Amino acid sequence: MAVSSSLLPAHARPLPLSSVRLLPSVYANAVEVNRGYLLGLSADRFLHNFLQYAGLPPKAPIYGGWESDTIAGHSLGHYLTALVRTYEQTGDATCRERANYIVEELARAQAARGTGYVGALGRKRKDGTIVDGEEIFREVKQGEIRSGGFDLNGSWSPLYTVHKVFAGLLDVYESWGNPTALKVATGLAGYFADIFDALNDEQMQKLLACEYGGLNESYAELYAITHNKRWLAVSERLYDRRVLDPLEAGEDKLTNFHANTQVPKLIGLARIHELTNRPEPGHVAEFFWEAVTKHHSYVIGGNADREYFSAPDTIAAHITEQTCEHCNTYNMLKLTRHLYAWHPDGTYFDYYERAHLNHVMAAQNPKDGGFTYMTPLMSGAERGYSTPKEDAFWCCVGTGMESHAKHGESIFWEGDGTLLVNLYIPAEADWASRKAKLRLETNYPFTPESRLTLTALPDRQHFAIGLRSPGWAEGKAKVTVNGKAVAAERARGYLLVKRMWKQGDVLAITLPLDLRLEPAPGDNDTVALLRGPMVLSADLGPASEKWDRPDPSLVGENLLASLSAVSSEKAIYASKGIVRPADLKFVPFYSQYDRRSAVYFKRFTEAAWKVEESNFLAEQAKARDIAARSVDVMHLGEMQPERDHNLVSEISYPVSYRGRNGRDARSGGYFEFTLKCKPVEMVLQATYWGDERERSFDILVDNVKVATQTLKQDRPGKFFDVEYPLSTDLTKGKESIRVRFLPHDRSTVGPVFGVRLFTAKKDANVSL
Repeated sequence: MAVSSSLLPAHARPLPLSSVRLLPSVYANAVEVNRGYLLGLSADRFLHNFLQYAGLPPKAPIYGGWESDTIAGHSLGHYLTALVRTYEQTGDATCRERANYIVEELARAQAARGTGYVGALGRKRKDGTIVDGEEIFREVKQGEIRSGGFDLNGSWSPLYTVHKVFAGLLDVYESWGNPTALKVATGLAGYFADIFDALNDEQMQKLLACEYGGLNESYAELYAITHNKRWLAVSERLYDRRVLDPLEAGEDKLTNFHANTQVPKLIGLARIHELTNRPEPGHVAEFFWEAVTKHHSYVIGGNADREYFSAPDTIAAHITEQTCEHCNTYNMLKLTRHLYAWHPDGTYFDYYERAHLNHVMAAQNPKDGGFTYMTPLMSGAERGYSTPKEDAFWCCVGTGMESHAKHGESIFWEGDGTLLVNLYIPAEADWASRKAKLRLETNYPFTPESRLTLTALPDRQHFAIGLRSPGWAEGKAKVTVNGKAVAAERARGYLLVKRMWKQGDVLAITLPLDLRLEPAPGDNDTVALLRGPMVLSADLGPASEKWDRPDPSLVGENLLASLSAVSSEKAIYASKGIVRPADLKFVPFYSQYDRRSAVYFKRFTEAAWKVEESNFLAEQAKARDIAARSVDVMHLGEMQPERDHNLVSEISYPVSYRGRNGRDARSGGYFEFTLKCKPVEMVLQATYWGDERERSFDILVDNVKVATQTLKQDRPGKFFDVEYPLSTDLTKGKESIRVRFLPHDRSTVGPVFGVRLFTAKKDANVSL
């Protein structure tokens, strides 16, 4: 980053969320919808396992979804933080009272155990029964550590769940000083510190191969509160060398790493840097941020395909229905705030604004408060929202609760007596250090002007105000004071005005909202359309209607000139003659809650389209034909799909290769899973890599062998599909089948990079 200018502060901090109140807007509406969602949830249902496993009677039945799995308890941690942020954002005392109630119940459960531990996570034993997950930690303390990446001794990412509860408790304490919250958090910290102390470095690294969330951040925060150096030492020891050492060396080796597993680790390093002033953790966090935002991010600011990073600058090859897990962006925005505080630079908030508007706002359904897990960018894909209150409680429901509780947290910042406005969201704020009141009025990004009024200022004061001028504005932003143009200093993405301010002064900025095309990393001819910070998408119709047409493409020499405003104040545009197969309307992507969209488009010149059209459409038709006949798809090697399909395995491991995830099984092992089916002739399709060393394995359906597959190095450089026809004898009278992959002696299965089950061509129109 460049050195600080005379007006831009060297460091910055946000105005407290409790000092900001949102004015009417989609953001204020999101907070209110989320507040209703939060208050409609039952604290006692979240507390069920915490009490039951502590030997206390639960007060209500447990929730379903992930809360009924071995990861139970993570949602309560998110819920605590969401209640805290909602209280700060709105002043709703009910949220504070509910958080305090939860803390008292956790304290009761912790006291009943008597070990310092408090938790709801379960442990699945070999016989399939689920019991109190604390027993795995006794095994871990003895050095017995078994993990495939997300499982630890029969529990699903248990340290991840511990982190969420830990973080929620600390948020309650830091917001209003609840001493019980700190006591419970300290007891929990001591319990796990004792476990970590019993492990040597090799055992610790083996443990950290299992997802542990931002546990290092929570220990660092506990140190910041208590000044007990033991907690800082634990925080620094929670360091996954396999992932973090290359980043410290300035190497982007993120390919095929589970994305959200990594981001919290960097947030923890950022906090360690702030508390110790050691430069190395800060450098690692900065390098990671640069790598992700510049080389691994989609146009909406999200990252990862099917939860994993692909190779750098390959976004164009990964535009699928499984893009942009919400948790990733939630955590990237947290990391951005840390880095910005160290070095105020508008570039950070150019990213923040993009991800906040286009991804976070797309991830909440404003009708009922449901949340997306993924935000799909494949043309025609439907967003899938959680059903409120009952059946999901995915990780992204948890981060969704938090994200939509705090839309005012990053609008206003201050440093060295200067006010910085980073997000143009309608809001009022108290600026305590100058005893001032602020009012930001805007309909941006739909209209270009934003107006900041000093509604209260006790006396004339001389200071600077900086308004962020985004990089895409290309220096065309203009500022006025009380309606008159003024000279402003341009510094690192800001227009700064320093003068003697008085009550009633109005500082305004006007930003150009021109259309532009942005290529996807990896292919300059795969493009998205933006207007200012807002991603526009083609409206492909309601989600209730099936999308089975070719992906739209852009054809022409001057594409932007062929887009005309239908309503510039609503950012709605129409195309004329450039979209194939037919013209479409373009609208804000985030607002397509219950509609289908196209975000990325292949673009062609007229001459290139004539050459490409027949092949392009034929490939699209073939892929969509298979998709239309598909009854179920299994994404092997990916956490949630494997759980959804009840995968069980022995001596079997997830793998990643050339940007694709899969699973193998070694000699003596196997893996099997459930696929939905129809009672007709069907085709089982499996995907393999064409350059494997020779290996053989059997494929069984409901314990009947349907094929023996041999792989060898006969199709180098590509993946390929093999189809296995299934007769009606295997599907008659069934709604699902179990598919098993079984290696031959001294051989290996696959790896298999996905399995699909679809109806045979002649049965394509048969329905149940």
